[in-house]
Amino acid sequence: MIMRSVLLVLSLVMSMPATAFAGADDILGEWFNGEKDAKIEIVKCADRYCGKIVWLKVPDYPEGSKDGTPGTPKLDHNNPDAALKKTPIIGLPIVYDFTFVGDDLWKDGRVYDPKNGKTYKGKMTLVSPRQLDLRGYIGISLLGRTTSWTK
Repeated sequence: MIMRSVLLVLSLVMSMPATAFAGADDILGEWFNGEKDAKIEIVKCADRYCGKIVWLKVPDYPEGSKDGTPGTPKLDHNNPDAALKKTPIIGLPIVYDFTFVGDDLWKDGRVYDPKNGKTYKGKMTLVSPRQLDLRGYIGISLLGRTTSWTK
């Protein structure tokens, strides 16, 4: 009877998704954004999680660019703070203050979108060891957009 119970528990555990046992640090590392034109490194910042852009497919302004001098690093020119408009995109923090709440979910964070210069509330869900869904929203989660990041 004991052996039967042990086998039942093992079969249940083996049939659960891999992320059912995700730990808080399972999101650490480098992730491609949804468009695969940037990599974001997620690290631990004290007791929370944050991330910055560490790679761009096109790191410099291309020839004929209206946004910057060709050949120079891309800058955060959409930032609403004039003092930050000259900040390089590589190294730019874009996710911060996320807290692990269990069940493969990190909440109460902020997401900065350098493409439009806006900051949103955010949550992240680890769908699998290689897929992280990031949802940015205004007010409530229903009013937002989700993008899938991949390792």
